[in-house]
Order: sequence, then structure tokens, then C-alpha cells
Amino acid sequence: MIKVDIWSDVQCPWCYIGKRKFEAGVVASQAQVEVEYHSFELAPDTPLDFVGTPADYLAERKAIAPAQVARMLERVTGIAAEVGLEYHFETARQVNTVRAHELLHFAKSEGRQPELVERLFRAYFTEGRNIGSIDELAEIATEVGLDGDKARQVLTQHTFLPAVKADVGRAARFGIHGVPFFVFDGTYGVSGAQAEQTFAAVLTELTAAKAGATS
Repeated sequence: MIKVDIWSDVQCPWCYIGKRKFEAGVVASQAQVEVEYHSFELAPDTPLDFVGTPADYLAERKAIAPAQVARMLERVTGIAAEVGLEYHFETARQVNTVRAHELLHFAKSEGRQPELVERLFRAYFTEGRNIGSIDELAEIATEVGLDGDKARQVLTQHTFLPAVKADVGRAARFGIHGVPFFVFDGTYGVSGAQAEQTFAAVLTELTAAKAGATS
């Protein structure tokens, strides 16, 4: 079994793409993996009450020209489509994702993190749902089999906020400045939404090394 720690943000378009490419690499390599997701806030300066799309945020907060923003989002939408993902930036709602990360830690404690990661990505990029809203997050939690009332409680009380901060701090110590970032067996790092073949090669090499160590 290969442990894979993934730092990502559910508002990061390359993280969803990277997830699909990594999953394809796992299938191609036939590796046995255990995956754990860790928090990374791509835009922690987003106000909790921000109202607008990612394009609005990039233009207003990052001072990127609207035409350039449009080209950037069009490009990433096309790349997402190549791996079977449907992005709708025109309806996506830019949010501060700290609450979504808190919910992911709650899901991890309940054994539902993989399901919630996928659900949050789809909710944000495809469905235009507000993943910064406690009520919306509690509803999404129920869709993957979590207790909605308990989800609302832990979000209101910030039960898992220390875990989010610990992940962010660990990323800083590792020198992670962008996501997605994959760490294999705590030693080998891969940055970015790499090709399926790259992930497959890493997993195949690690699997062979483990087999050799136990033979």
C-alpha cells in the first residue's frame, strides 16, 4: 500500500484536473494506494461575504485584465473537458474555502473524505453551489452520507479549524506554494496536475521498490 497525501483546494481548477489524472495513473499502474487530502487555501484573502464569480475575484482582487481572465478560464475549461470534467465559471461562486476544508476534516473523521472531496469539486465547478455557506455545506454533507446536523455543528463551532491550520502549516514547512501537490509515502513529491503517465510511473516505481524490500 502506498500512502499518498494530497494538498489541494476545492476551489482550485487544476486540483480537480489533477485528481482525475492521478486516478487514471492509479488505474494504469494497478497500484494499491491510500489517499488523504490536506487543506491548502488558494485564495485565503477572499472575504467570507464576497459576492461574485472567479472572474470577478481575479479582476477586482488580483487586478488581472478581464480579457486575460477570460482567456485563462477558457483554457482551463478546455483542459478540464479533456479529462471528462464540466466547468462553469460563469456560475461558479468565488468563496473563502476555509469552511469547506473544515468539513473535509470532519468527513475524514467519519471515513467519508474521498466522497466529500469529489462532491465539493462538482458542487463548485459544475453546479455553482455556494461552498462557503454553512447551510449549503451541511446539505452537501448529507449527500455523501454524513449527518447534516452534526456537520452544521462542527462548522459553527470551528471544531476542525485547528486541523485546517495544521495542514496549511505543514504545507509551508514542506515548501508547498501551489496546489495540487502530491506526496508519496512521505518522501517523494509531485507538483501540479501532471500527466496520467507521470503518476503511473511514480506509483509503478514505488510499488516495485516495496516489493523488492519485502522479497
